[in-house]
Amino acid sequence: MADLRLAIPPDVPELQQIAVEAYRRYVPLIGHEPAPVGADYTGLVDSERVRVLVEDAGILGLIVLIPGPDHLLVENVAVRPTAQGRGVGGLLMDLAEAEAIRLGLDVVTLYTNEIMVENLAWYERRGYVEIYRSEQDTFRRVYLSKRVTVRDG
Repeated sequence: MADLRLAIPPDVPELQQIAVEAYRRYVPLIGHEPAPVGADYTGLVDSERVRVLVEDAGILGLIVLIPGPDHLLVENVAVRPTAQGRGVGGLLMDLAEAEAIRLGLDVVTLYTNEIMVENLAWYERRGYVEIYRSEQDTFRRVYLSKRVTVRDG
């Protein structure tokens, strides 16, 4: 059974490895490592911004959540390649949406590289809508958002 929890300092090397593994296939397409590969996971963990989905074998995936004044930013979702296709990303995004509601925020935002077309399609199937595109630090990003509300039942 998998458990969702806050990441802790001993998780940092595994978080970095998951990011490398999850984004490796995009390096040739983008021309360099995607931003999440070089993220400061120590700082993110210390500031309690990283949640992980853990099974007996270790961490399956991670999500970085950054609350803003009127939205919750999903800065990164990374799933270990061996765990992809098992619903890990969906569970992590469900967590993000529930966390936004818990914080009293009704919008979840995120961005991804325009090269990651399968990610864009996946987010759109989850109800995220493109709001704009821009180039930032050589990354061509697509920004998306979703309105979330407390569900009945």
